[in-house]
Amino acid sequence: MLVNMNEVLKNAAKERYSLGLFNTINLEMARAVLAAAEEKRSPVIIGTAEILLPYGPLEELSYFLIPMAKRASVPVVVHYDHGLTFEKCMEALKLGFSSIMYDCSTDTYEENVRKVRELTKIAHAFGATVEGELGHVGNNEGGGGDEVMSAEEMEAFYTDPLQAKDFVEKTGVDALAIAVGTAHGAYKFKPKLDFERISKIKELIDTPLVLHGGSGLSDDDFKKAIACGISKVNIFTDLNMAGFAAMQKAASDGKNCVTDAIPYQIEAMKEAVKIKMDLFGSPNRV
Repeated sequence: MLVNMNEVLKNAAKERYSLGLFNTINLEMARAVLAAAEEKRSPVIIGTAEILLPYGPLEELSYFLIPMAKRASVPVVVHYDHGLTFEKCMEALKLGFSSIMYDCSTDTYEENVRKVRELTKIAHAFGATVEGELGHVGNNEGGGGDEVMSAEEMEAFYTDPLQAKDFVEKTGVDALAIAVGTAHGAYKFKPKLDFERISKIKELIDTPLVLHGGSGLSDDDFKKAIACGISKVNIFTDLNMAGFAAMQKAASDGKNCVTDAIPYQIEAMKEAVKIKMDLFGSPNRV
């Protein structure tokens, strides 16, 4: 069933488990994620990000993501992740996405508040939810305007707890992505998460907290972050790598066409999702 974030994250925040957002760029990824969710009886968040649109156009993804979510036997949020422009966020809303992340984290604080508040009012009129970001989650891969940063450099961009409280009060966002030591992509160095900062922000606000750059963290990192108050974790790289490894396995098994490789991909990505769901504590929450 298609739902928005409020219908699944509030309970996750209350019960101290987390839901995965598994970004997808094609039908195989979507099939894997939803099959895992139904097997595990877990609510799930599925979607795409603006940076991934060259690999899976937004409108084309909507043709199958939204109908598949509606037909699913578990709650499914269809989420537009890291929307960088107002226009693309509006396009996602009009296409039927039930949740939007409007990432204005590189703007000034005042501009971030103004832009996110405006989109939140519009999204709520659509029955959709909004995630904002405060602080800035870096990029391990570099490019796209982000240089690869050391742990010390990243700390300058961490979320300020008091500012987080002010931000949610002024914008009305339904979830808040915070910067506490993670980065997008494959890690070049061992991340050091600021768990005390997560706990402090959780003490100050009831809004569900989101951890971006989840692929590559240790199981202990995930468990402690969730215990401290993280209710949503974004995953793409682990899923992407599992799918590619499955293609290589298919080739090594003598498979030489796409149709033979597809079952390998779906099964491998489904298992990767199930592992994360078990780790996040989301199975049997339906």
